[in-house]
Amino acid sequence: MFTTRTRNTTRIPSVFFALGLVCVQIFTLACQASQGSEVTPARKAEARSIRTEDPNAVTIAAVGDIMLGSTFPDDTRMPPKDGADLLKEVSPILSAADIAFGNMEGPIIDGGASEKCKPRAPAPNATPTPTPLPSATPKPILCYAFRMPTRYAKHLKAAGFDVLSVANNHASDFGEAGRASTRKTLDALGIKHAGSNRLQYSTAYTEAKGRKVAFIGFAHNTVQPNVNDLAAARQLVTAAAKKADIVVVSFHGGAEGVIAQRVPKETELFYGEKRGNLPLFARTVIDAGADLVLGHGPHVLRGMEIYKDRLIAYSLGNFATYGWFSLKNETALTMILEASLDADGKFLTGRIHAARQEGRGIPVLDPSGEAIKKVRSLSQLDFHSTAPVISDSGEIAWRP
Repeated sequence: MFTTRTRNTTRIPSVFFALGLVCVQIFTLACQASQGSEVTPARKAEARSIRTEDPNAVTIAAVGDIMLGSTFPDDTRMPPKDGADLLKEVSPILSAADIAFGNMEGPIIDGGASEKCKPRAPAPNATPTPTPLPSATPKPILCYAFRMPTRYAKHLKAAGFDVLSVANNHASDFGEAGRASTRKTLDALGIKHAGSNRLQYSTAYTEAKGRKVAFIGFAHNTVQPNVNDLAAARQLVTAAAKKADIVVVSFHGGAEGVIAQRVPKETELFYGEKRGNLPLFARTVIDAGADLVLGHGPHVLRGMEIYKDRLIAYSLGNFATYGWFSLKNETALTMILEASLDADGKFLTGRIHAARQEGRGIPVLDPSGEAIKKVRSLSQLDFHSTAPVISDSGEIAWRP
């Protein structure tokens, strides 16, 4: 079913690598203990950040959905201190990575109207809607349109973000004006963006450790690269692989909510919309040349697997979604995924930094490690033989 990759992916001996990794971690912890200085939770997480003996390895820190507040339809859901402290606790981890990546859930724009939530006048000569019977339950009318102020983008830069996906079902909440404002705002800050549309802005290129790294953003609509169009996905990845040393694919796909934590091996539907056969999509893009696949969209964490020495994370969940979502239990869990890739893009090692959203949507590190347990359990349930080994402290390794 899947084609064979042609890229050279010589395997590093796993046993010697694992022994070296343990030695480095023990030495690091011993040095910290001898210093006796105060260590904040964020700095503890940074100190436990992944280590690799490969000096050319590229470390990518990735998170899920970001929406730091929305002024639409009013400002009642805006954060305190104008959002300045929203990412304070997680910034050290993001800033320490060679590349920090996330999904920008919605446009960055200061005004405008949303066709999505615009009141619609009844059509001429339309038949009046009958009054429902007392026993009938009226269907609730919900409209979610997001609009993050342009001034908030500086918080993303300060937190350490280098690349953002802008391919998702909220990116077009304010039409092309919203997409254009998002691109302009991120460009001004030097933050790369991927997936704004499938014709011109699908792929972003950046550099790390002397390597050129490509990011391609996919969603499930007609404007952006579509997870359901496998032929087009192959073409985009193949083209990027010719220009870059490492190719990262981001997708916004899958059903939503607590009932959508599992990854089915078939096309997912949500309110009748096709949101991708995600295992097929992920393996297809890896066959075409992708080296890391990062998923988001279900608003919950999902499992991971390794395919051809490449890591696939099927959903990184909500990350910083202030004011709009009900955040409790599974929907409040989040994480920062660190993945270290060798010069050819092969997965070396990784780490899950467990976190959760507190209050109305502030990401904080979670010493209980609930996100680690959740991802490990889901990985075993859905992928078993291809699931990575995830330790209690969040280290991710692949079996020898």
